[in-house]
Amino acid sequence: MPLPRLYAIVDAEVTRKRGRSIAEVAEGLRAGGVKLLQYRDKTGSDKEFLQAAETIYKRFNGSGATLLLNDRVDLVLIAGWDGVHVGQGDMPVDDVRIVVCDGRMIGVSTHTDEQVVAADKSRADYIAVGPVFATGTKTDAEPVIGLEGVRRARALTSKPLVAIGGITRENARSVIDAGADSVAVISGLFPKLTDGNSFEKVARDFLEILR
Repeated sequence: MPLPRLYAIVDAEVTRKRGRSIAEVAEGLRAGGVKLLQYRDKTGSDKEFLQAAETIYKRFNGSGATLLLNDRVDLVLIAGWDGVHVGQGDMPVDDVRIVVCDGRMIGVSTHTDEQVVAADKSRADYIAVGPVFATGTKTDAEPVIGLEGVRRARALTSKPLVAIGGITRENARSVIDAGADSVAVISGLFPKLTDGNSFEKVARDFLEILR
């Protein structure tokens, strides 16, 4: 299945630090035309995670968007979301497929050529690669792979390829041109408080750039 060019990631910690609400972000992204979204919360309780997931689900219900949970294989069925994304330190993809055996989408993060090759052989529906550029979103981020890393990953797999890490409206097009099918954006989704932008406008800007 082809992936939308824009892969929005709503990160709970980033949202809190920016002084915004999950509902506000979700409403703006839906209005902006986002069709692929992941929710990520590394520190919240199960209750908090599910409450936020429900908030996003209600905003996107009926939009035709694909909604993915980060890591939480144990909660994806309860939340009624469309799939899950796992990292290298999480449950292996083929084990996830056993748990999520009803056709839901599974994605996996990779950071090296060897990991891309392994992911290509797995039952993942798509492969994420990065960080492409330096990012402040994760304190334990892997080394930057650059656009050349995206090109190498593209040569190693025919699966849909998502690039992540430091992607903004200014550099997103270059990532697609390097071979990514989709760009995952976190901090770059947030409008500057000084310029009157909204989440809706930022999302529309990305979609226009990525056409």
